[in-house]
Amino acid sequence: MTHPFRLREIAAQAGLSLATVDRVLHGRPGVRPGTVAEVHRAVAELERQRSQLSASGRAFRVDLVVQAPPRFSGAVRSALEAVLPSLRPALVRARSHLHDGASAEPLAATLRTLARRGSDGVVLKAPARPEVLDALAEVTAAGVPVVTLVTDLPSRARTAYVGLDNRAAGATAAYLLAQWLGGTGREDPGDVLVVRAGGSSRGEDERDEGFRSTLARLAPGRATVDVVDDEDSAAAVAAGVVRVLRERAGVRAVYSMYAGAGGSTAVLDAFAAAGRGCAAFVAHDLDGENAELLRDRRISVVLHHDLRADLRRACRVLLHARGVLPGPVPARPSQVQVVTPFNVPPVSLRG
Repeated sequence: MTHPFRLREIAAQAGLSLATVDRVLHGRPGVRPGTVAEVHRAVAELERQRSQLSASGRAFRVDLVVQAPPRFSGAVRSALEAVLPSLRPALVRARSHLHDGASAEPLAATLRTLARRGSDGVVLKAPARPEVLDALAEVTAAGVPVVTLVTDLPSRARTAYVGLDNRAAGATAAYLLAQWLGGTGREDPGDVLVVRAGGSSRGEDERDEGFRSTLARLAPGRATVDVVDDEDSAAAVAAGVVRVLRERAGVRAVYSMYAGAGGSTAVLDAFAAAGRGCAAFVAHDLDGENAELLRDRRISVVLHHDLRADLRRACRVLLHARGVLPGPVPARPSQVQVVTPFNVPPVSLRG
């Protein structure tokens, strides 16, 4: 491998011994393929973060641990690496551990590894599974501060939560749909289709609670019907929506709680295939797909928050927890941005 980095830098970034990294870099046998991949990943991360390398002082290494579809986890990694220079004079480098799929055990194994090897802080997006919480307890017992991102975990298991106020976001969606659909739903029936991701997500549970409680108060006659994307597949979403529209003639509006790849388009295509109109469509997260649909007026509004700002705040929380920054640990959720075709911000979910 050709690179400008010192052996010690790569070893620290990879969380491996100098001897192991030396063996990998010189192509010597006896190293597991997974370890070789870790070294290559560490070099790639240092390459992406080279703008930080000229800073002086101790480097603080933050570990980003995410379980999400690659589209979202990649956006989080890009956003984190983009904000690192703004944290100067502190020198912060990031190591990414991105997981996909339904099983939480690989992510839990990553957390246990960090508990053993050490870290200056963890930014974590993970489901509230028992194996995750057990591994997280090992991390915190090792003295490593943890910030949960986008979806929270029990407060005893982390230092702070950074991300959207999910309950307020769900309530905002309910308020907007109640206004657009009009009435209470008793004299003007109209059900709301709710699309959410599969798996266990406290963030989406909070959005759901905020949405349903507020809709029940503002429009008690309007029913909701769910489509759950257990497969992270636009085709699965489309099939679920087609089935609902076939069975429920009163569905007139959509609240999509997450930004699955192709999901918004799949919902709209299912309405079109059924010859049905969608009176109002509230989506989450301003990715490329939702931004285009919003500009084309195919969806009504996008509920959004600045991912880079969240990650900058997450790093600052970790620096406070480490005593690098003075004062108490700052912790407050992000407020939802209501984005229309007329106020689309330049920075999207992609970071």
